[in-house]
Amino acid sequence: MADYFETEEVVKEYDSTISARILSYLKPYKILAGAALIALFFSTLGELLVPVLQQRLIDRAVMARFLPLRLNGRDPADFAVSLSGETYRALEELAAVKGVLAAGDYRFVPQDEKIRVSKKAELELKAAGILEADQWYAFPLAAGLDTEPAAGTGADFSAALGIVKKYPGLFVRGSAAGAIRTKDLAALTTEEKRVIRGRDLALITRTVLIILGILVSILVFTFIETWTSVLIGQRVMKDIRLELFKKTASQSTAFLSRHPVGRIVTRLTGDVETINEFFTNVLVAFLKDFSVMAGALVTLFVLSPKLAGVTLLTLPPVLVITAFSRVRARDAFRQQRTASSRVNSYLSERLSGVQVVQLFLGEKRSRKEFGRRDGEYLKANLAEMFVYATFRPMIDFMSTLTTATVIAVGANFVLNLSLSLGVLIAFINLVGLFYSPVMDIAEKYTLLQSAMAGGERVFALLDVKENIPDEGKKSIEASPVKGTINFDHVSFAYKEGEDVLKDLSFTVHPGEMAAIVGYTGAGKTTITNVLTRLWDIRAGSLTLDGIPIADIPLPELRRSVLPVLQEVFLFSGTVAENISLGLPLSKEDISEAAKAVHAHEFITGLPQGYDTVLSEGAANISSGQRQLLSFARVIAHNPALVILDEATSSIDTETERLIQLGIQRVLAGRTSIVIAHRLSTIRHADRILVLQGGRLVEEGRHEELIAKNGLYAGLYRLQFEESL
Repeated sequence: MADYFETEEVVKEYDSTISARILSYLKPYKILAGAALIALFFSTLGELLVPVLQQRLIDRAVMARFLPLRLNGRDPADFAVSLSGETYRALEELAAVKGVLAAGDYRFVPQDEKIRVSKKAELELKAAGILEADQWYAFPLAAGLDTEPAAGTGADFSAALGIVKKYPGLFVRGSAAGAIRTKDLAALTTEEKRVIRGRDLALITRTVLIILGILVSILVFTFIETWTSVLIGQRVMKDIRLELFKKTASQSTAFLSRHPVGRIVTRLTGDVETINEFFTNVLVAFLKDFSVMAGALVTLFVLSPKLAGVTLLTLPPVLVITAFSRVRARDAFRQQRTASSRVNSYLSERLSGVQVVQLFLGEKRSRKEFGRRDGEYLKANLAEMFVYATFRPMIDFMSTLTTATVIAVGANFVLNLSLSLGVLIAFINLVGLFYSPVMDIAEKYTLLQSAMAGGERVFALLDVKENIPDEGKKSIEASPVKGTINFDHVSFAYKEGEDVLKDLSFTVHPGEMAAIVGYTGAGKTTITNVLTRLWDIRAGSLTLDGIPIADIPLPELRRSVLPVLQEVFLFSGTVAENISLGLPLSKEDISEAAKAVHAHEFITGLPQGYDTVLSEGAANISSGQRQLLSFARVIAHNPALVILDEATSSIDTETERLIQLGIQRVLAGRTSIVIAHRLSTIRHADRILVLQGGRLVEEGRHEELIAKNGLYAGLYRLQFEESL
C-alpha cells in the first residue's frame, strides 16, 4: 500500500512568491518589525565596533610606538633635493601627521593604523639618517600637544619632567615633549613607567569602559531583536492559524470529504510552525549573518585594502564548498523528510489497526516492514548528518587557513611599517567574525526549505475556493418563519453523473411533521444536506417560505433549520456548554430544554450534573444519552424547522420510549422532517414520504400506505418480522 504522504511534495526550493506572501503578514506588526531591524542594526554595529576599538587600543596605547625622524631642526622641504620623489612625499606625510611630538633633534610620529611607509621609502630614509632603526616612545611634557586628551594635570607633567631630569642619558627632551628608546624603558621603575605612560593607561581605561558599554548594548539589542522576532513569529502564526481555521470551517462538505482531517490538522499545526521558524530562525538569522559578513568585509577594506584583498583570495573555495554543501543538504533533507513520512504513516496505520494485526498474526510481518522503513529513515538521517559533519570541518579549515594567511602576510606588512599590529589583530578577529555566519547560513538552509514547503502547503489550502456561496440578501428573520419547504424537481449528485436525488418534488407545510423513509441509498440523508446547504442542489428549486434557500443569508438559514444528524457529535466541555453551544442561555433555559427531551433525569445523576465535563467524543456517557443531549441542543436553539435524521437509530428501547413521550410536544408548532429507519417511531407522522432511488414513490399517512400494500408496507412488514 502506498503511503498517503508520499504523494505530497516534502521540500520546496526558495520561492520569492511564497516569501512575499509570508512577509505580507508583517503589515500589522510594522512597529515590531522596525524595532527588530533597528535592534539588529545596532547589535551588528556593536559586534563590528569591538574589533576596531581593540585595534585602536593596541595601536594607540598598549603598543604605542613612534617613528623617530631625525631632522636636526630642519624642515622636510630641505630634503626635497636629496630624496627621491616617493620618499620625499612619504617624509612630508609623516611630518604632517597630527600629534607629532618634537624633542631635541627629533620629530616623533605616532605609529598607528594610518601610517603607511613603503619598503623603498623606509630604506632610503634610513640610509639618509632621517629614520632610525630603534623604536622610541614619546610623551608630552605640556598640555595641548596631542590629539588625545591629556592624561593628568600639570602635576603629572611635572612628575614626568622630574623623571626626565633624573635620567638625562636615557631621554631626549624638548620644550614640550620628551622621548625614550623603547628598550630603555626597562631601566625605569614600575611607578616611573606608570607616570611616563600615564596617557596610555588613561586611554586603556577609557576604551575598556567603552567596549564594556558596547557589549552591554549588544546584549540589550540582541534581546530586543530576539524577543521581537519571536513575538512577530508567534503573532503571525496565530493570524495564519485563525485564517486557516476560518477558511477550512467555511469550506463546502465536498471539500472536507476529500481531505483527511489529519492532513488539515497538520496544515494548521506543523506547517504553520515552519512559518514561525521562518521569522525566528531563518529571516532574522539570515539578515544578521549577511549584515555581519558585509560589515566585516567593509571593515577589513577600511583598515587595510591590501590585506583585505589577500583575504578575499581565500573566499572562492569557501563559496564553492558552501554551494556544494547546499545542494547535498537539500537532497539529504528531501530523503530524510520522505523517510520520516513513511515511518509516521506506517506507525499511524498499524497502531490504529493493532487489534487486526494481532488477530491475524501479523506482528512478525509488521516488524519486518517497519524495520525496513526504519532503516531507510536511519540511512537518510545519517546522510544528512554526513553533510554537516563534512561541511563544518571544511569551513573550520578554511577559516584557519585564512587566518594563517592573514598572519603570514600581515606580519610582513607590520615589519615593513605598512601595517600596525593592532590592525593585524583586528583582521584576525574579523576573519573569525566573518566565517561564523558562513556556517550558520548553510545550516539554516534546511529550515528555509522546510519553511518554503510548509508555506506552499498552507497557502495552497488558503487559496482553495470551494465554500458554499453566501450571497443571499433576502432576510427571513424580519417576520416569524412559517416553515414551508418546497422541493421542485430537485436533482443532486455528490459525484458528477451519479445523481442521488432525481427530479424530486414534494412540499412540507407549516407545522407539519413529515417523515421520510426508504432503503439505504434512497437519498434520505441527502435531503438534510441540501436543505441546510451543506451541499447545493444541481438542478430544480428548493424554497423556504417561498424564498429560494440560496437567496437567504446562510447564518439565518442555519438558525432557522437545525438537524439532529445520524452521527451525534459532542465537544469536550461541560454538558451545559454542549447544550447551549455558544448561545447566552441561562441555567434555567438549558434545564428546560433538557427536561423537554427527558435528558434532565440522567444529567442530574452525573457527578457534577450540568457542569460535568464530557471527555473527547463524550465517551463517558452512553450513546443514548448523547442522542438525548443532541435533542436538547436543538430545542435550546429553538429553530423554526427541525430535521431528525435517523435520530433514534442509536437509542435503546427504554430511551426510545422517553423520546416518543416527548417528541410530539417538542415538535408541536414547528415544521419537522423525520428521517427514520425504525418505522415504529413515525407512525403518527402527519405525512410519510417514501423514497426509492432518489425519487418520491409514495406518500400518505401510515394507515394509508399500509393499505396501498406498496414499498412502505413491505418495509414495515420486514421490520415487524425482524423484531419477532
